[in-house]
Amino acid sequence: MDIMENGEIEILLVEDNPNDAELAIRALTKSKVANKIIHLHDGAEALDFLFGEGQFQGRNIENKPKVILLDLKMPKVDGLEVLKKVKESDLTRAIPVVVLTSSKEDPDIKNCYALGVNSYIVKPVEFDGFVRSVSDLGLYWLLLNQNPKS
Repeated sequence: MDIMENGEIEILLVEDNPNDAELAIRALTKSKVANKIIHLHDGAEALDFLFGEGQFQGRNIENKPKVILLDLKMPKVDGLEVLKKVKESDLTRAIPVVVLTSSKEDPDIKNCYALGVNSYIVKPVEFDGFVRSVSDLGLYWLLLNQNPKS
């Protein structure tokens, strides 16, 4: 998918682990919850994408994802910093952010909620649980949850 295209983005997946990203994308497309998924590999890419900077300069930043699935532990810019910048900006504040991470650390959970995360999900270790969790996330955030109109 051409990231610069002007079509509606349903899910922005920010995940540095290629295996977890592939599983998440498969779960979302197999359950027919999301057709337009953009996968970015680190927090720096995510911020550039959301704010139309760096390699994404010129992208229509009004074309926002319906939900951001965000890993915490990533290179360059970690998930906490991405979350902070997303929730500080008037441009992106209303986008739901779901942290999908392997961290069960209480400080991580508290920090995410203090920064305005909409949901915090610990990735299940087993394959079927992971696929089910991601599929359920997509169902809720794309079909059941009501977002304000931009």
